[in-house]
Amino acid sequence: MLYLISLISVLEVVLIVVPVLLTVAYVTVAERKTMASMQRRLGPNIVGYYGLLQAFADALKLLLKEYVSPTQANLALFFLGPIITLVFSLLGYLVIPYGPGLALNDFSLGILYMLAVSSLATYGILLAGWSANSKYAFLGSLRSTAQLISYELILSSAILLVIMLTGSLNLTVIIEGQRAIWFIIPLLPVFIIFFIGSIAETNRAPFDLAEAESELVSGFMTEHAAVIFVFFFLAEYGSIVLICVLTSVLFLGGYLYDYLPSLYHLIQYFDFDYYLEYLDSESILSDPLIEGLVYGLTLGIKSCFMIFVFIWARASFPRIRFDQLMSFCWTVLLPLVIAFVILVPCILYSFEIIPTNIYLL
Repeated sequence: MLYLISLISVLEVVLIVVPVLLTVAYVTVAERKTMASMQRRLGPNIVGYYGLLQAFADALKLLLKEYVSPTQANLALFFLGPIITLVFSLLGYLVIPYGPGLALNDFSLGILYMLAVSSLATYGILLAGWSANSKYAFLGSLRSTAQLISYELILSSAILLVIMLTGSLNLTVIIEGQRAIWFIIPLLPVFIIFFIGSIAETNRAPFDLAEAESELVSGFMTEHAAVIFVFFFLAEYGSIVLICVLTSVLFLGGYLYDYLPSLYHLIQYFDFDYYLEYLDSESILSDPLIEGLVYGLTLGIKSCFMIFVFIWARASFPRIRFDQLMSFCWTVLLPLVIAFVILVPCILYSFEIIPTNIYLL
């Protein structure tokens, strides 16, 4: 019986990790194709139909490359850093609800767990940059550590406002609390601040000062190549997908599909009776399998839209200086988010709509 439980646990993890890694592979292709379209280029279009196998060609190239390690590097920490970064970027998917009850572990402190895991991923970058014994890698790791620690404060403060509206740290409860209205509507300025902090937290342009090619060659991963570089690559894009899923959960209703009843009433209004038997919201969701697929597809569409906005931001804005990045965090975003942390509870108290469990505390 114990072996069966262990096998089921392993299968559950595989069912989450394998789609995540495939998603990461195709996010890289989507990014290159989208940026090529925005810059009037073709992008990858040789390997596979429409360039869809380009990510696997890149992975094969990196896996087959000869690895040369620096002679003066601390090899144990040099290899451990990328592994730590990848592992902690994947651990965040443990508490993501893909539907009601469809999470590997839907425990009550899901938000706190995600903040802790994202904080620990910083150690991998710091260890990798320091152990390489290279000034470029060391400067890149210092920049990345300062940037991640600074912008985590912005993200956690923005998440605190969502917690104030729901009264829970559980991600499923936060999603279910948006059945009346998505939190992006009442918290639109907070969503914008959270999105800017998310770009900085994932080291993406225009905030990718930790790997600024014009200054630090490739930042904290300058000395890494071949298989070890793949770990950093997967960790970066895995974090992007995770933060986009988290944004969908916190502000865009997560797996909620409010459009199906609207579509049903629209078709009924235009008298398309032939399609009603296929689009009847009651009959569609009577099957648990179809219901789960619709939940997952809804969350996927919202997350894909957020990933597209990430790519759009990279193709649109120039990179800023590192001092401007830190100044923007501490002198612009932090006072704004603290102001909202004071304002939102005052509004909730004035209208007597504070969640019950927060009020009792």
